[in-house]
Amino acid sequence: MTYSVAVAGASGYAGGELLRLLSAHPDFEIRTVTGHSSAGQPLIDSQPHLRSLSHLTLRETTPEVLDGHDVVFFALPHGASGALTAQLTNVRLAVDCGADHRLVSSDDWAAFYGGEHHEPWTYGVPELLVKRADGTDGRQREALIGATRIAAPGCNASTVALSLAPGIAAGVIEAQDIVTVLAVGPSGAGKAAKTHLLGAELMGTANPYAVGGSHRHIPEIQQAVRGAGASGAPTISFTPVLVPMSRGILATTTARIAPGVSAAQVRAAWEQAYSEETFVHLLPEGALPRSADTLGANTCLMSVVVDEAAGRAVIVAALDNLAKGTAGAAIQSANIALGLPEATGLSVNGVAP
Repeated sequence: MTYSVAVAGASGYAGGELLRLLSAHPDFEIRTVTGHSSAGQPLIDSQPHLRSLSHLTLRETTPEVLDGHDVVFFALPHGASGALTAQLTNVRLAVDCGADHRLVSSDDWAAFYGGEHHEPWTYGVPELLVKRADGTDGRQREALIGATRIAAPGCNASTVALSLAPGIAAGVIEAQDIVTVLAVGPSGAGKAAKTHLLGAELMGTANPYAVGGSHRHIPEIQQAVRGAGASGAPTISFTPVLVPMSRGILATTTARIAPGVSAAQVRAAWEQAYSEETFVHLLPEGALPRSADTLGANTCLMSVVVDEAAGRAVIVAALDNLAKGTAGAAIQSANIALGLPEATGLSVNGVAP
């Protein structure tokens, strides 16, 4: 079966990455692309690298245009997709790459985003460890089977959540006093022209932002850590830093090791969690990930090191914020929901140099 697909927000970075990956998917046919100010223009004007889709023209982003497709992917800013998705009446599967359907707590939404809080959808990080109702460990992919509405993750949030969940689920690290610092590429901020994202402002410098607990991905990480079985309220110091690479994330996360836990037990938690995963790879001891090795791939590369002097586990994770961080996670989750092989249309191979 071939599924008809529409992509809303197709002129942006996330929309472009969705289209790049979808164009090679054997079971999806891209029929409709929409934009805002770019409506009426050829898609190729906004996405000149997508030569195989040069026949498409951007249309208005309206419920009438999007309804009737088997699958609709939304790549819109937060606050823009919630009202649209509520008006869809004839769409088998909707996948939101924005924030509107990620947070369960309306209080968290009010504190970090503001405006109307929309219904939370099934979270689209298949490899994420979660505690089942009976107390056993499961995976988020179980909830994605047969889902009709999926919230793709925030790229920073999924990187940190995947870094922490194995240790939390196994009880080898504590959920309080977590510290994470992320080097991130500016494509995660979207395609709109902003002075601080100009090449002249980024080249040759590293710029911290959203310092002091204000980044909007913090409650999403805490939600995932609680879902993995954290005892007590998770506390996370989260500091992102813009660096001069167009795409990619390198997250260094540290957490206190639980009393009485050995270094071998720490590493074993991540080995057991990800040894059978296609897209999350724990590197051999002594190897550290590089963001460059994930470019264009649907992979998260990870290492775990024990800092015995500090009594902390150090988890370093790398992924492409537009691929595994956004569009790849959305398509991977859609594959599961539709009963397709999870890896269909997705590659573990990056682009180098």
